[in-house]
Amino acid sequence: MSTASGLLVDIAEVGVDRQRGGYSRHGFDRVELELREWFTAEAVKRGLDVRVDGNGNLWAWWGAPGPNAVVTGSHLDSVPGGGAFDGPLGVVSALAAVDALRARGFVPRRPFALLVFAEEEGGRFGVACLGSRLLTGRIDADAARRLTDPDGVTLADAVRSAGLDPAGLGRDAKALRDIGCFVELHVEQGRGLVDLAAPIGMASSILAHGRWRFSFSGEGNHAGATPIGDRRDPMLPASNVVLAARRAASTVDGARATVGRILPTPGGTNVIASSVDLWLDARAGDDATTRAVVAEITAAAEAAAQAEGCLLRVTEESYGDTVHFDAGLRDELAAALGGVPALPTGAGHDAGILAADVPTAMVFVRNPTGVSHAPAEFAEPADCEAGVAALVTVLDQLNR
Repeated sequence: MSTASGLLVDIAEVGVDRQRGGYSRHGFDRVELELREWFTAEAVKRGLDVRVDGNGNLWAWWGAPGPNAVVTGSHLDSVPGGGAFDGPLGVVSALAAVDALRARGFVPRRPFALLVFAEEEGGRFGVACLGSRLLTGRIDADAARRLTDPDGVTLADAVRSAGLDPAGLGRDAKALRDIGCFVELHVEQGRGLVDLAAPIGMASSILAHGRWRFSFSGEGNHAGATPIGDRRDPMLPASNVVLAARRAASTVDGARATVGRILPTPGGTNVIASSVDLWLDARAGDDATTRAVVAEITAAAEAAAQAEGCLLRVTEESYGDTVHFDAGLRDELAAALGGVPALPTGAGHDAGILAADVPTAMVFVRNPTGVSHAPAEFAEPADCEAGVAALVTVLDQLNR
């Protein structure tokens, strides 16, 4: 019978990022396709029927597919230089839970499936939870097909290269109707469970959050030959956004605002950039607060751009309102687990996207470092196995 930690070891060399540290595994790239093949082989070895939906999400059915299904899973992709647990822990735990359930003679009374979502992190095409957004119709299919990665490859071309028809991208009403409930196990992204001295917990809510692209255009020129007074340097207003994000988030309780990516063009050391793109990630407890934080940052960016003689365009690339997980399902599962704590999270998840359409819940596994989206992300083997045991209990409860 497999363990979650053992299955993670099996994929430990796939997608190692020698430059950044950690892992870089992005939707439909060579590495993520290798992981998808690994999952398919593991599922088939367990007698599961693996199918790929029109959006590239992997479904592994235990028995015949059908409505009112109990579904569990997560994702296999990562942020650039991400940790080993964010996403894959939920996938390997689902496989290990199937082994444990089968060992005790369990037979599902409801349709039952493992689900691996495509491009959850948005590390390649810039939109988080892309597979679940497409499934639920929360992103326009035509707009999704036009998304491009840093090399200019469109999502349409990427899915075509993976053997899928890009015309199939979009809301899948039948698949949604088949999901009776969805449970996602995930490493905690924070120190809530550490502070509570609890190995396992449940999610209560997800902060409202989104991504915005700030595009500044100025005048490219020579770094040595252009006097300071003659410059229209877009790097100056771009750097102002970094500081404005920290100021805006610091004045609002529970708000977070981060600039994690800046792309100057052409990017030479001795060149004044002609344009600078940066991406803002902003989150807060509700929609109004999140948008107020972004509005404050945008106003500072506009003032800085005007002062430097630059132009600014702001584009909202993705957004999700506050998610409150199904209270009845959460309380039922927390009780089955002996009254584990429920806590909010600032991280987005596919379970949060599905929550508007089907009852969803999340099981968290303690992260002793509190670090996520970085190589220091971790979960102790004993806690991973406690997570599998919790998932087994949850799945058994939902099949009664």
